[in-house]
Amino acid sequence: MKPPASLSLDLDNQWSYLKIHGDPGWERYPSYLDLVVPRALALLRAFDARITVFIVGADAARAENVESIAEIARAGHEIGNHSYHHEPWVARAEAPLVYDELSRAHDAIVGATGIEPRGFRGPGFATSTTLFDVLARLGYRYDASRLPTFIGPLARWYYFRGAALSREERALRGELFGSWRDGLHRNRAHDVATRFGPLVEVPVTTMPGARVPIHFSYLHYLERLSPRAAERYFVTALALCRITRTQPSLLLHPLDFLGGDDVPSLRFFPGMDRSGAEKLAATERFVRILAERFAITTVAEHACA
Repeated sequence: MKPPASLSLDLDNQWSYLKIHGDPGWERYPSYLDLVVPRALALLRAFDARITVFIVGADAARAENVESIAEIARAGHEIGNHSYHHEPWVARAEAPLVYDELSRAHDAIVGATGIEPRGFRGPGFATSTTLFDVLARLGYRYDASRLPTFIGPLARWYYFRGAALSREERALRGELFGSWRDGLHRNRAHDVATRFGPLVEVPVTTMPGARVPIHFSYLHYLERLSPRAAERYFVTALALCRITRTQPSLLLHPLDFLGGDDVPSLRFFPGMDRSGAEKLAATERFVRILAERFAITTVAEHACA
């Protein structure tokens, strides 16, 4: 039998990318969920895969998004909490503000899907002891926010290199993608002690040993340089996971299903200089590589393994 690997989708919306990048117009909450959700669900159906989808509370609370979000739940996918305002600096906040942020998102997601989330992923891989405590207090089973890689600061520089942000705004975004110290954290699911009981941390898997990212957005960036090299890179990473008995937990983003022709305002994001058709074909190829080697599961199933 194939060993298990969990797969998740962070359903970040168009406005959240613009907001974090410091671009105008995000306050109007532009959305591409009507494009992303059908594409993602069709691809997952093709592989008979049931995954975890982390939903932003502000999207679940908006009437124009409810049908798309409800469709994810009807398709049988696990529903997770991705915060309410999608702000990576939530990890720096005091406990009452973190509690309000997470519980407000929880209630909005329940209202849109009828499902009580029991898993959380912080925006921009944000984590903190306070956040863990609040999750346990809310009765959550697991957190999936950690990205154990050393290249967080480099990724942050690359992402903001053309952004028109003040020094204060850049400092506020200083937690995005984590710090180099995250590369020292465990690359496997493990228990975390909190003030309110145990919590399981399911990190987004990086390449065993090298600790470089292997999630799909990173693969798309490599494919711009060489499709063959990107494929070999991914195959090697999955082989190392099997050799080291590391159960992978891999991550999709909406832009893995979209191109610059779909959302011109997000051309600043790596890989968005390609068409939606090219991106979708590449994503399907990467999912096939994963499905040939591992049995795809939800993050909740991974946390309970």
